[in-house]
Amino acid sequence: MLNWIRRLGLSAIVIVLDQLTKSWVTSTYQFGDSVTITSFFNLVLAYNTGAAFSFLAGAGGWQRAFFIAIAVIASIAIIFLLRKPQNHRQMNMALALILGGAIGNLIDRVRLGHVVDFIQIHAAGYFWPAFNVADSAITIGAALLIWDSFRKPALASSTGKS
Repeated sequence: MLNWIRRLGLSAIVIVLDQLTKSWVTSTYQFGDSVTITSFFNLVLAYNTGAAFSFLAGAGGWQRAFFIAIAVIASIAIIFLLRKPQNHRQMNMALALILGGAIGNLIDRVRLGHVVDFIQIHAAGYFWPAFNVADSAITIGAALLIWDSFRKPALASSTGKS
């Protein structure tokens, strides 16, 4: 039970950080503002009605319900996975990060009709699409899942086979 609470706690931290940072940005900047912080990092206020990298942003409005449904279904599936007793710490952390990010962006879609993005990375005149804390958590969680999938159990060394 304690592990279940820890997993949800990590998701809750992501949700709170995501919503606090989005609230700060929307109360500090106007839509379209861009403030240079370093030579490779800007704060911007952008709205994304699509998915990652503004995929389907100009689809005419149906995508809001579609992405809400995907986020709800994914969140339910992840909660189901997190409830199962497991000893896969990295996988559990990854799923908790993805859950927190999915719910953080889901809150925006339901409440605002779009996701608030504000982090912009750039180099040599090339700009990465703006993103937010929830997007970062989802990306880190996905990377951890991929890394975890490549880790092999040490069966060969424990059985003496090579």
